[in-house]
Amino acid sequence: MVDKKSPEADVTRKSSLYLSIGLVVSLLVVNTAFEWRFYDDGALADLGQVTDDFEEMLDIPPTEQPPPPPPKIQQPEIIEVPDEEEIEDEIEVNLDVEITEESAIEQIVFEEPVEEEVADEVFTIVEQQPVYPGGMRAFYQFVQKKLKYPSQARRMGIEGRVFVQFVVDKKGNITEVVAVRGIGAGCDVEAVRVIKSSPKWKAGKQRGKAVKVRMILPITFKLG
Repeated sequence: MVDKKSPEADVTRKSSLYLSIGLVVSLLVVNTAFEWRFYDDGALADLGQVTDDFEEMLDIPPTEQPPPPPPKIQQPEIIEVPDEEEIEDEIEVNLDVEITEESAIEQIVFEEPVEEEVADEVFTIVEQQPVYPGGMRAFYQFVQKKLKYPSQARRMGIEGRVFVQFVVDKKGNITEVVAVRGIGAGCDVEAVRVIKSSPKWKAGKQRGKAVKVRMILPITFKLG
């Protein structure tokens, strides 16, 4: 049997085919339009063939400008100011003075400044140190004669030096006797006792005046 196609179906089939072909052609045209590049051949020129019409550049030396004139110094204006008060009375000075032998001349007396009393200062170093009568050798002979070895120190076998500090006043008296470093066992007390029993010394001097002087002397305790 032979299929018979209807004219309406054939027309519909051809319409679909033409529509598809038209759509493909439209897409190709649009794609070509977006990717097509235009080159302007007339815009390019050979720069090597361009003639140089520029003027030559010349080095222009800098011009020397004169320095600005110095500022004008304005001189101060002196204005005379009249004295506010005028002395009307004239002062007479008599220079013709006769001086005779009988004329008395008042004597100018200069009062000496009163020296402030200074509290007694105790010196440690002076120009002239205090001296025991007969010298230091005689002093140690005195100490050796007066010193008694404490029985407690003798029993314990204690030996050593006791340093005694004292002050020789302006009259040579021995004052403020104290043991500043000792060995104990009665030796410190004995050394202080002997120094207190010392006779007067010759006072020390500073600038020619007798002053108080603090001294420290060692007293040696040694068993025979």
